[in-house]
Amino acid sequence: MKRALIRISTDRGAKGLFSRFKEKLSGFKEALSSKIAEKVSLAEKIAGKKDDKEIGSPTEALPAADKNAALETSSASNANLSSTTLSSASPAKPPLFPEKAATDNKPKNRFSFLEKAKSLIFEQEIILEEKDLEEPMWALEMALMESDVALPVAEEIIREVKSDLVGKKRKIGANTGAIAEQSLRNALLTILSRNYLDFDEYIKTKEKPIKILFVGVNGTGKTTSIAKVARYLMNQSYSVVLAAGDTFRAGAIEQLEVHGNSLGLKVVKHKTGGDPAAVIFDAIEYAKAHNKDVVLADTAGRLHTNINLMDQMRKIVRVTKPDLLIFVDEAIAGNDAVERARLFNESVPIDGSILTKTDADAKGGSAISIAYITGKPVLFLGVGQTYPDLVKFEPEWLVDRLMGEAEA
Repeated sequence: MKRALIRISTDRGAKGLFSRFKEKLSGFKEALSSKIAEKVSLAEKIAGKKDDKEIGSPTEALPAADKNAALETSSASNANLSSTTLSSASPAKPPLFPEKAATDNKPKNRFSFLEKAKSLIFEQEIILEEKDLEEPMWALEMALMESDVALPVAEEIIREVKSDLVGKKRKIGANTGAIAEQSLRNALLTILSRNYLDFDEYIKTKEKPIKILFVGVNGTGKTTSIAKVARYLMNQSYSVVLAAGDTFRAGAIEQLEVHGNSLGLKVVKHKTGGDPAAVIFDAIEYAKAHNKDVVLADTAGRLHTNINLMDQMRKIVRVTKPDLLIFVDEAIAGNDAVERARLFNESVPIDGSILTKTDADAKGGSAISIAYITGKPVLFLGVGQTYPDLVKFEPEWLVDRLMGEAEA
């Protein structure tokens, strides 16, 4: 019952989630639906004829490109016939450039006229070709870019969608919108599943105490995310210790203490300005002595360009040897969040990310891009201000909401 209440809370906290992304995708769906409808209309015209006399020339009902292909095939056949006739009168000469001759004899269209005619008339199916997808793919690329999807990720999604659509047969009368959505859904699931890590399974199997270090820039909800993860772990009966490793920012220790008191957790702390590596080391020792399962360590917010603070971060990692180093940033930061994650990962390799304020993210680009760009998984999405407003990252959950297939 408790887990059900948590799910209801997180779904309520995500109203309007990725609304802009869904809106932008409508252009892709409409463009693909229009192109398929064109081909279906043509197919129905051809399939509606009863015999060759009513059809006339089989090329008459085809688009210009297909007419040309058919005429070229016919011309090639006539040329071959003439060549054969002439060869009986005089000995054949070998071609000067056999490779070029072989290339010239290949059909110019990927799908032959006969194959397309068979699909249209007998199988009541259409075949989507690359030229059919030029306009829909442009619409999709624009939708992804305008939704803050990083360029390399957008290009990969386009490749996946084209691979799924080109050359595939589609039944006449099929829901064209569903075809577009399913292809995009498959592409997104492929992208989002590549670096997936099951956080629950990791915690369950890892030797205790597990040391988790949280890093990121100022003001992105890092300390609140630590409290949310603590509550998430406590709901699964794990014991947790908090380490106030942000000794740099005024009020940071007190902020973590407030969360610790609310959750009934031990907070290990030193004075402001103290050595954060020493604070976190002491928290780990406390966890070992008191048989605690997980240590969640806060650190000062920093930019990758701050040399002193990045050196300090490397020292913390060297001294405490965390099991997971988690980067925290805001989903609404879009490509800025993706770029910061990439730069942090280059400076101090991260193991995963948490995206906060996902409930306010209308675009969805960072949620799609960050794992692909860093090569490290997204672990959680923050979808509200309260402790239960934390969703364990699951590719299907995210894609359902990106595509509008589940209540946001």
